Amino acid sequence: MTAPSLAQTQTQAQAPSTITTGVMVILTVKAGVTREQVMAVMPDEIRQTVQLYLSGKVREWYSRSDGRGVILLLDAKDTSEAHAIMEGLPLSKLDIMDHDYIAVGPLLPLRLLVGKP
Repeated sequence: MTAPSLAQTQTQAQAPSTITTGVMVILTVKAGVTREQVMAVMPDEIRQTVQLYLSGKVREWYSRSDGRGVILLLDAKDTSEAHAIMEGLPLSKLDIMDHDYIAVGPLLPLRLLVGKP
């Protein structure tokens, strides 16, 4: 078995992933929105987010260390599905949070360890 050439290794490292195993959603409170506005919705937001967790749609959830929102890792096949999930939540319905969607998948450089492009 021969080792891949440098050119093959670089090409493999640059190839984009076509496999999406989840979507990271970064929620940030919009400018001008007060803490009171957010907190008024939080009981419903938490209940519905827990339901998403229990149904397997939310895999992980974190508080942002800057206190301006949360990060959710959703079990979604693409950003469109993640957007549809998030649209149902109270904070999204009130349009007081910005959402950034990032599709994630397997760490591609690991393919180099097993010799598959």
